[in-house]
Amino acid sequence: MRIDKWLSNTGYGSRKEVKQLLKSGAVTLNGEVIKDAKTQADPDQDKVMVHGEEAVYKEFIYLMMNKPQGVISATEDSRHETVIDLLYMEDQNFEPFPVGRLDIDTEGLLILTNDGQLSHSLLSPKKHVPKTYYAKINGSIPEDAFESFKEGVILDDGYKTKPAFLKILTDDNDESEIELTITEGKFHQVKRMFEAIGRKVIFLKRIKMGQLKLDESLELGMYRELAEEELSLLSLKGDVFE
Repeated sequence: MRIDKWLSNTGYGSRKEVKQLLKSGAVTLNGEVIKDAKTQADPDQDKVMVHGEEAVYKEFIYLMMNKPQGVISATEDSRHETVIDLLYMEDQNFEPFPVGRLDIDTEGLLILTNDGQLSHSLLSPKKHVPKTYYAKINGSIPEDAFESFKEGVILDDGYKTKPAFLKILTDDNDESEIELTITEGKFHQVKRMFEAIGRKVIFLKRIKMGQLKLDESLELGMYRELAEEELSLLSLKGDVFE
């Protein structure tokens, strides 16, 4: 592997910035100063130091973000701020992308990674990875809503959703609170499911994906790297109706 790729993937900047770092003499390979960006190094055998600190190579990055409203789940956009814009430059250098999407007015758990295989496994319809949302709904919840969602409801385009699990937290004539777990990701699905039973979602937040829960200590717009054990929670299907 070229040393400039190693350093770029370790968060030391773009290829151009890494070349400047190399020219400054700040980088050593197994104790020897190197300045050529084309120098080859092996992550399994070689030791790279930058300004005396070890630059441990990593290929993939896995981030949990508490996405705020007003930000879109995209890598770039000419009109709106994106979730990538919220990342520090050293994390942007890994070129991560959001796994799936949350609507611009939806908050909560969003995974960002540059691991295409993980993204595919989480989004594949065959995997049925559950996603749980907290929502505020206008009005009370119809008595048959639980069974309707469990059987699947017909959306405005005629599509019948897969079984979903509805948990009612509060039920009030003015505003109710619920949690809904679904195993697919149709466009505006949660909102459209409630529209199908005559209700409107007035606030929506994703709180869980697989068995991974949103870290509630993360303020809106903040993010952190996932721990190793948290990665395994993403792939666990669990029982939607447990």
